[in-house]
Amino acid sequence: MSSTNSGLKLVLASTSRYRKQLLSRLNLAFEIVAPHVDESPLPREAPAVTASRLALAKAEAARAGFPGALIIGSDQVAICEGQRLDKPGDHANAVRQLQFARGRSVVFYTALAVLHVASGRVQADLVPTESRFRDLTDEEIERYLKAEPAYDVAGSAKAEGLGIALMDRIESADPTALIGLPMISLCGMLRNEGFLVP
Repeated sequence: MSSTNSGLKLVLASTSRYRKQLLSRLNLAFEIVAPHVDESPLPREAPAVTASRLALAKAEAARAGFPGALIIGSDQVAICEGQRLDKPGDHANAVRQLQFARGRSVVFYTALAVLHVASGRVQADLVPTESRFRDLTDEEIERYLKAEPAYDVAGSAKAEGLGIALMDRIESADPTALIGLPMISLCGMLRNEGFLVP
């Protein structure tokens, strides 16, 4: 494992296996805690604002149990023509999402908040990613979901997997943001706190 000269414990306030996999790339020791946060958007709240608010709320929710830690919170909100695309949960909802998204662009707002518990310092960023879906046929949608049942991701497609075949293009400042954790921003924030990355 890499080390830190800050003496801080690193905590990921998320139970997402995708975020865990991304953070593991850095070879840093970290703990995982489930943040108990109501993820419902507030009335008339813009998607980007929802994502940013929830990323910070997740980090804040973990602070009581980790007084000497650096806590990472992240959230993602997907929007297609004004409609929020949450995790579908099952096949029927995934089919409906992909039918709605075909031929359209889905914008994924991925927010990051890093909380230094002792000082109260917060670093935050928001990385939008625009994914343009091909004009998919129903047969292609069914074939994709049979091969890769993406029921636990917003938008019903895993761009890091077979879901890339559903796309015409992806535009983002950070490709890892689409998976759920903007690693370029996170690395900078960790360096600011004394972590040796790489």
